[in-house]
Parts: sequence; C-alpha cells; structure tokens
Amino acid sequence: MNKTLEGKIRVTGKGVGYFPNPADESDDFEVSPEYINTALNGDTVKVESLGKEVYGRKQAKVVEIVTRKKTHFVGVVDKGYVIPDDKRMYVDIQIDGDALGAKDGDKVYVEITEWSKTPKGKVAKVIGRKGEHNAEMQSFVYEAGFEIDFPADVEREATEWKERFAKEDHTKDRRDFREVTTFTVDPIDAKDFDDALSIKKLDNGDYEIGIHIADVSHFVVPKTALDREALERGTSIYLVDRTIPMLPEILSNDLCSLNANEDKYAFSAVFKMNMQGEVKDKWFGRTLINSNKRFSYEEAQEVLDKKSGQHYEELNTLNQIAYKLREEKFKNGAIEFETDEVKFVLDDVGKPVKVIRKARKDIHKLIEDFMLLANREVAKVLHLATQKDSKAAGIYRIHDAPDRDRIMNLADFVKALGFELTHKEGETTTEDISKMLHSVEGSPAEALIKTATIRSMSKAVYSTANIGHFGLAFDYYTHFTSPIRRYPDIMVHRLLQRYLVKGKIEQDEVAKYQRMADESSEREIEAAEAERGSIKYKQVEYMSEHVGETFDGVVSGVSDWGVYVEEAETKADGMVRLKDMTDDFYELNEKLYAIVGKKTGKKYSLGDKVKVKLLNADLERKTLDFQFI
Repeated sequence: MNKTLEGKIRVTGKGVGYFPNPADESDDFEVSPEYINTALNGDTVKVESLGKEVYGRKQAKVVEIVTRKKTHFVGVVDKGYVIPDDKRMYVDIQIDGDALGAKDGDKVYVEITEWSKTPKGKVAKVIGRKGEHNAEMQSFVYEAGFEIDFPADVEREATEWKERFAKEDHTKDRRDFREVTTFTVDPIDAKDFDDALSIKKLDNGDYEIGIHIADVSHFVVPKTALDREALERGTSIYLVDRTIPMLPEILSNDLCSLNANEDKYAFSAVFKMNMQGEVKDKWFGRTLINSNKRFSYEEAQEVLDKKSGQHYEELNTLNQIAYKLREEKFKNGAIEFETDEVKFVLDDVGKPVKVIRKARKDIHKLIEDFMLLANREVAKVLHLATQKDSKAAGIYRIHDAPDRDRIMNLADFVKALGFELTHKEGETTTEDISKMLHSVEGSPAEALIKTATIRSMSKAVYSTANIGHFGLAFDYYTHFTSPIRRYPDIMVHRLLQRYLVKGKIEQDEVAKYQRMADESSEREIEAAEAERGSIKYKQVEYMSEHVGETFDGVVSGVSDWGVYVEEAETKADGMVRLKDMTDDFYELNEKLYAIVGKKTGKKYSLGDKVKVKLLNADLERKTLDFQFI
C-alpha cells in the first residue's frame, strides 16, 4: 500500500487502531498508539502503510482525520478531567473553561473543543452523580448521541397540533372504521399504541381484517421542526425503566396513539382473508378508527387460554389465521429466532429487586404475524410502483444473505457442540439454518447456538434498493407498522400515500431517501447500544447484591484469558479467569472451542452447564468475575 487509503478505523481502549485492508478483508492494518494521530473508534481517516510488519501484522499510520464519529462524550469528573464512560476512548478529556458547577464524581456530557494527545472539552451538561440510577440511565442516552428533551420549537409545533386536530373534519378523505370491532394489544406498561386490529365476518364466511397503524405522517409534515427532530432521532429508545421517545409526548402518547374509546387517525392495510390465511383482496388507505378495548398481552392471552371473555371470538379467529400465516412463513424458509429475554423489576430508587423471564406466547406471535403481513404487502405495493419507474423511490427493510466466512465459522462452532449446519463453502439457505436450529431445541447448547447464529447473520438495514429479507424469506419487506417509534415507517407512509393519491411515486428522490435510510439504520444501531448498555448495567447491579453466592450458568465463550459464563436467571455474562483456576494449568483449544487442563485433561467447552460462585461485580466496567465450583 503506497497510496493513501480512506475509511473507518476501529480503535481499542489501549489506543491501537485497525484499518480494513481493501486487498484482503481478513487482514487489517494495525496502527500502533504512536501513529494513531488522535483517531478514535469509528472515525473516518486516511492512512498510509509504514511498509513493515510486527508479529505478522502490516503496520500503518493515520495521516488525516476526515470526519469524527463522535464529538461528545459522557464521563465522570475527576480533578479537572473527564474520565470517559466509553472504554474505547483511550484518553481522558481535560475540562476546557467552566464546568457548570460539576464536582468530582459527577457525570457530565462534554463536547471536544480541541483535539490533541490530551483533548480538551467543554461541559455541555451536568447529568448527575455517578452511580445514581437516573444519571446512569440518562448517560446511556447521551453517550449514544441522543437528546432527551425536545427543543422548544418542536414542543410548540406538537402543542399547536392539539388545537388543529380538534377543529379538523375527521372523516374527510378517510374510510370510517369506527363501527368495526377493533382493539390494541401491547405490553402492560405501554404508553403509546402504534397498531390496532379490526375484524368483521363477511357474508361468504371470510373475514375482513384491518391492520390499523397510527397515522403519524398526518402530523409530522416534511420541512417542519417536528420532522427534522424525528429524522435526527430516527427511533425511540427503550431502556430498562423508560422510553426516550422519537416524538413529543403530545403526539406519541396522545394525538397519534390509538388510545381506546377515542376517534383516531390511522393508515390501514385491510385484507379479505379466509381461515387458511389466504389474502383474497386488499385495500390500503387513510382511515378513522375507534378502538373498543386496550388489551395487555397478559389479558388477551388469558382470554385465549380460558376460551372466554371480552372479544374471545375475534381473538380466537385471528389466532387461528395467524397459525396459518406462521405455517406458511416457515414452510417458505423463514428462520425462527426465539431467545429468552429478561425484564427487571425496579424499586422506587431504580434498584433491580427481581428478574422476570419474558415468555413469548400465542398472543405475541399473533400480533407479530399480522404486522409481518402488513409490512410485506405494503412492500409489494411500493415495489410494483418503483418497477414502473426506475427513478422512483421506495423504502425497504432488507436483510442480505450471511457472509460465507461467518457461516463456515458457525458450521465449525455447531459441529464442536455435536450438531450440523449444511452449507456449500459458506453458502447456505434459510431452510438449512432452520433445520439446524430445530435440531438443537431442548439441548443445553440451544440458547448459545441461537445467539451465535444471530451474530452470524447480516444486519438488517433500510434501503431504497429491494433485495428481499433473508431471515424472513420474504421477497418484499418494509417497516410500516411502528411510525410513532421509527422514522422509516413515516417515510413509507408518505410514499404509499403519494402512490395511492397520484398513481405513482415521484422521481429523482432516490438519493435523498437513501441518505435518510442510511441515517435511520445508523441511529437504530446507536439506540440498540444504549438499550443493551442499560440492561447490562442492571444485570451487574442486581448481581452485585449476591457476591459470594453460587449460580447455575452455561459456558458462552472461551479465550486465552478465561471462560465466559452466562448466568441462568439474569442472562448476565461474566468471566472465570484462567489465572484464578488453580487446580490445573489450562490452555485454549480453538478446535474444540474449549479450555483444557494440561495434567488432568479436564475440559470446559461451549454449552457446558456449570456452577459458579460470584467473586466480584464491577458496576463501573459492567463486568462480573466468577469462579467454578
């Protein structure tokens, strides 16, 4: 490499950079700390080769920072510096000017003002005391690059809509569904309701099923402060104890939300279907609905289980049709990823006191199946519209086939655990993956293999180019059903409405929509990081009250320095360090995905069920140290 290359750099917490080698994707260039030139993780940089190797790794130096991924950091004030929460930020930040009254031990949000070996930063916000629940939860939001409060002009626009909506003719240009049995089904603590289902029996024995989605695009209009803020956020964030909404509360919990017993604007996908799940006819358009009932998942499931209660007939019919939709989906090769999720019960100061395993029951799957149906059918309409005009725009939720190297690694991984994934030099099908996942059901390694398989998949993203959805085995797929919490759904509503009214989607906007799709994909990843961070924090906080106790777990990873163990109840990951295993000298056997004792041959392999003692819980680093029992 004699020429300068430009791209994104990965940087570790020790200040070592790795830059992708365009000639060989499996071989990164290494950038040592002395040549990192203040580059941080995720920055776009220019690098040049140093023309040498160290321990077989090609060496390069950063010659220019093109764009910074992050200019703001969350951290803890300590003697005039901010120690960043982001462990990949390898230097502390010197406070530049007024600290806004922040004291040592306070968490703050800083903006870098001067990039150097010791960067300087202005304190933009004092978040709160380190370790205090509210401060820690807000820290995850700010660290991911999101704001919590809305600007005044955005709040003002939302408030103005309240008055405007009251004066509007609600039936104008809308199909009236208020006399049709309609209900929402959501988590018990939900505050906004994106979607509702309606059902009406037809004279011929078929059913008209409406999937009614909050008509957010009526309120969030292009080139307004509301729209700019929604695009900037891209998504709502769901932390363990709160939602950071994409839209102000007046919209998300009130005007847009499909609250029971209130006339609401919806954008609907309405299907005439038989009991076999076959779509005989379909209609899309703006509607006016009035939900008869707000079900929690638990309430609706109880009605199904007891075979009696409010709207039992409707729920039961929808459930039977959903079974047929699901059957067809899996017959066509869709991959089923059902992994356990945990929810924390917090006390009045935010401390986790109990862990609940979230179970997916028929009612969850019923709602999911009808949302998938709406998303798929809307994507078909958009695709047909764009096929008529090559310059037209559509927004799709795409999922590419997995990378071949990852599939070969996954196949080796499952083979070491006694299972098989069929593939041809890394090329596999959804049917092959589904067959393998079915074969591991009930085994100790089931959760582990499902997690590894998910990690082997490509990342689903938003795009104007439709390539289908590999995981769902759908030729057409988009996101239409959650516009209160996802900006791409608002874009889809706008495009669909434009097509329905004008008969075609406008030309020459593909580049604009692709840019917005890329931004939305990026924001989704950043929001997921904040959500995972809040869960990890509560897992470690919960476990910190149980140091010295014994737990059941499963070996979830092995490395040169230790064995990763996932604790059974909280799903928290911790480590047993090799240096703490004193009964033998253990070494990593990469082929067996295990560590093996040299004298005894004792082995700890992926998927093994183990008992561990909790030695330490470090909230600052969000780590757990275990010891094998």
